[in-house]
Amino acid sequence: MITYVEMTSRCQLRPAPVNPLVAFELLQPGSPLVRSATLRVGSPHRWPSLTWSDGQWAARLADPWRHWWIIRWDGEVAGIAEVRVHVPDEVEIATFGLVPEFVGSGFGGYALTLTTEAAWSIPLPSQRGVRRVWLHTSTLDHPHALPNYLRRGFRPFHVEVREDPTDAR
Repeated sequence: MITYVEMTSRCQLRPAPVNPLVAFELLQPGSPLVRSATLRVGSPHRWPSLTWSDGQWAARLADPWRHWWIIRWDGEVAGIAEVRVHVPDEVEIATFGLVPEFVGSGFGGYALTLTTEAAWSIPLPSQRGVRRVWLHTSTLDHPHALPNYLRRGFRPFHVEVREDPTDAR
């Protein structure tokens, strides 16, 4: 099952408490941290990116509509966030997650808060501002993923039942 959630106003964000040990660093396009962190986060959840070719990765990393942040916990790589602009005024949180050794550490809500704030702040070519931030999660993702999104203020707008939830990524 794949659940799509959205916010249609920045004021819908319900921030998690600040955690001073969490850093959120914008990555340069093509940074090798994008691929390595995405694979570490996605491996327990069978993300399709695990089987992408070098060419598929190169295309994704070259996409000018994508932006990535590394999530650090006390200096260590703890997760990855990726947003993709959908013209004219929507932003998708295309990737969000923590590497396995940091799952359950209690800072996922704050990391999602930072990711959502970044999504709302992306400059758009239309200069109109972001109208909607959305993402999807599947039953293959961590069981705390959907509850975390809902606690931050996202609300469901579509649910799909698929035999293979990995085909949504």
